[in-house]
Amino acid sequence: MSRILIRNARLVNEGRIRETDVFCKDGLIEQIGSGLSRNAETVIDAKGSYLLPGVIDDQVHFREPGLTHKATIHSEARAAVAGGVTSFMEMPNTVPNVLTQELLAQKYDIAARTSLANYSFFMGGSNDNLDEVLKTDPEAVCGIKIFMGSSTGNMLVDNVKVLEEVFRQSPMLIATHCEDEATIRVNTVRYKEQFGDAATAAIHPLVRNEEACLKSSSLAVELARKYNTRLHILHISTADELALFDNSVPLKEKRITAEVCVHHLWFDADDYARLGNLIKCNPAIKAPHHKPQLWQALLDNRLDIIATDHAPHTWDEKQQPYWQAPSGLPLVQHPLLLMLEAVQQGKLSLEKVVEKMSHAPADCFQIDRRGYVREGYWADLVLVDPNQQTAVGKENIQYQCGWSPLEGTVFSHTVTHTIVSGHLAYANGRFDETSTGKRLRFIR
Repeated sequence: MSRILIRNARLVNEGRIRETDVFCKDGLIEQIGSGLSRNAETVIDAKGSYLLPGVIDDQVHFREPGLTHKATIHSEARAAVAGGVTSFMEMPNTVPNVLTQELLAQKYDIAARTSLANYSFFMGGSNDNLDEVLKTDPEAVCGIKIFMGSSTGNMLVDNVKVLEEVFRQSPMLIATHCEDEATIRVNTVRYKEQFGDAATAAIHPLVRNEEACLKSSSLAVELARKYNTRLHILHISTADELALFDNSVPLKEKRITAEVCVHHLWFDADDYARLGNLIKCNPAIKAPHHKPQLWQALLDNRLDIIATDHAPHTWDEKQQPYWQAPSGLPLVQHPLLLMLEAVQQGKLSLEKVVEKMSHAPADCFQIDRRGYVREGYWADLVLVDPNQQTAVGKENIQYQCGWSPLEGTVFSHTVTHTIVSGHLAYANGRFDETSTGKRLRFIR
């Protein structure tokens, strides 16, 4: 591992902003302080730039194996690193679905060879694989993923008895996708009869409505409280669900946590007229009145984490009619820039961005020595220039799918450097893939 010295950075960490130097050696942060004089192969003068702990994205879909025409772990990890995301946790609805320990191990093998970012993978739950779920090692795997709503393949868990047993016996954190399948099916029939083939993405928040979200999230919380399960509800999209979550205790003491995704903070249902299927996702982007309430819940800590739910599809797939077009949008290259833009708009502080995108994911998942800039911790670091704009366009999109719903957006900041486990993986538009990321470990 090379030695890296970062000088004169404005470090944003643990609620403070201060100018300092940081020295990294053998993958770890060895020293933090002003005026450091250390021998280093790489010296970065970060005068005027912010230094942040790397973003930890706890919810991505990188499509490998089985769906590699959309994306690969290699391509999407590169995109993540270009955007300051140094660690990701990837979902099990690839092909085949990750429902056995053997299939889970295969994903880790792919990432060890090809991922520029640090990585972990969720074990998938289904109606008939509880024995496999219970074999999962809590110290080596980020969590168990349960789809309590429409999903791919055999991953919809709609058997209440199975849900009860998973919540009762799970050895570790359960992350849930919460949309009530029965509600969605009724709505689908209704709107197909009403609109037929003329339907557009504008009806997506009606098909996958607030009722579907609240009913499923309420069930997950009820089960977690009954069995004292460690529950993390993914991508909260409605104001209706916010009363389910508590801010009276610190995150590390919570048994029930929740996240919000950048697209539910950035877009609202008015954007379907402009972007159509490009922002069709599950759960749906909802009516405008939900967005300010999601922001408020994020600020007052009812919502704990900001993530992406990065889910790429090809351009051609997205050009299909509404009913056929798949749900999901690519986001992992731009979540930090999106939230820094929100800072510019006065919606939250720079310190809060770091808390919700780096500190909180590390605390929520109990990740070993990541998410903070501390001596002895892994050197996962991002430098951001607040005086250099980023214009999103085809020429700089790193996703394999080659498109973004943010094309044409000009952000006020630029990610200039990303250090992953002590390796300078990205610098001023260039990647160094001579080293791969590390497998995340968990202290549980």
